[in-house]
Amino acid sequence: MKIVQKKICLLGDFAVGKTSLTRRFVEGRFDDKYLSTIGVKVSRRVIEREDHSLNLLIWDLVGGNELSQRETGYLVGTAGALIVCDLTRPETVETLKRYAHHLRVVNPEAALVFIGNKLDLTAERMVTDDTLTAVSASLQAEFLLTSAKTGQNVAQAFLRLAEKMEAR
Repeated sequence: MKIVQKKICLLGDFAVGKTSLTRRFVEGRFDDKYLSTIGVKVSRRVIEREDHSLNLLIWDLVGGNELSQRETGYLVGTAGALIVCDLTRPETVETLKRYAHHLRVVNPEAALVFIGNKLDLTAERMVTDDTLTAVSASLQAEFLLTSAKTGQNVAQAFLRLAEKMEAR
């Protein structure tokens, strides 16, 4: 069987849940302890398709105000990205466009899916679907709401990105 390998990146500000989303998708677990990613952490998950195996190399990049030249270099070869905001922190929505721009400068053809994470924190939610719809429409991408804690829509987000990458 043929093996297809794709590099994807998770982008977003500090503490939006990139590492937790990756851990939930790759390992099927959630950890309440917050550990900030230093630089990049690479994980792998194989998805079996009808006629091939899709080997996803998942690059969980450090969050922050500006991507350094080194961190921008991590985007080279990226086929797609999940760009994540925290539904309890509206300021993280403002940075979705910046991360999309950084990626598109390096790879204009990269597939994008925006993620509104922490859907389980319903009482603290401050970001509306309308806000995410507007941002994602302005960048010709779609968004999904996820909870790394409960697992809600996490696999769907990665699988949707995989579909978009394979359609290119």
